Amino acid sequence: MVDKSEKFSWLVRVGYFSRAILYFVLGLIALTSASKIAEGTNGIFRAINDFPGGNVILWIMVIGLLAYALFRFCSPLFDIENQGSDGKGWAKRIGHAGSGIAHLALAYSAYQFAGRDTGEAAQGSSGGGGGAQEAASGVLSMDFGGTILGLLGIAFFIAAIFQVKKGITGEFMNRISGQAPSATRWLGGAGYVARGVVYTVIGWSLFKAGFMSSGAGQVKTLGEAVASLAGEGFIFTLTAIGLMLFGLFSLVLARYRIIPDLDSDAGVPKFRA
Repeated sequence: MVDKSEKFSWLVRVGYFSRAILYFVLGLIALTSASKIAEGTNGIFRAINDFPGGNVILWIMVIGLLAYALFRFCSPLFDIENQGSDGKGWAKRIGHAGSGIAHLALAYSAYQFAGRDTGEAAQGSSGGGGGAQEAASGVLSMDFGGTILGLLGIAFFIAAIFQVKKGITGEFMNRISGQAPSATRWLGGAGYVARGVVYTVIGWSLFKAGFMSSGAGQVKTLGEAVASLAGEGFIFTLTAIGLMLFGLFSLVLARYRIIPDLDSDAGVPKFRA
């Protein structure tokens, strides 16, 4: 009989598998299809939908990205990975909450595509990052909305620093089984640095929208952030390759990540290395 800890672990691993598909396809279409990457996140899901069995893959991603988001929300709620309650620990836990929100949004986008037939998906993809920009517009219409977006941009800058630091130091290896392939360290290192670049672009778009009155239309999604680097020569190429490597790294995590157990009595996740 499968207990809830095993179910939890299985769902998290599906989440890492979904993240692997997302980032690998993102990097791939950035290098091979300028028109699709220009569509932002929708271009990623449309590309996946065009694969043989793409609709099935999208439904797996809906479940996986939702599971990964819930996994990340466990960090601020239960300190699932023992980050602590000091300033640095809470910064990481809040960052995990932000990751949870971002992956919820990605799960919803995947759901929108999974529920369409191929023709509807192709037609619906023309909106690019409209969903994110509509949300940003709603925030800007609120009192202190600009401040909220600006602070969110700063949060992305901080997250970008953590991503680059993680990639350089290799601290992420502490959560990975020693049986993982030897290439895991450099796959993750390159991938985290690439993600840091993308987070910086997203953060700058939010900062401008909030504090410099550039408008919600300038807010960039994951795909649009990569597309905006297209004129930057080798920076764009290295970032796209890094994102593909991050996809491969996430695939390794789907198998070798040390997943916290669920306490059988309290139902509270506990990390056991």
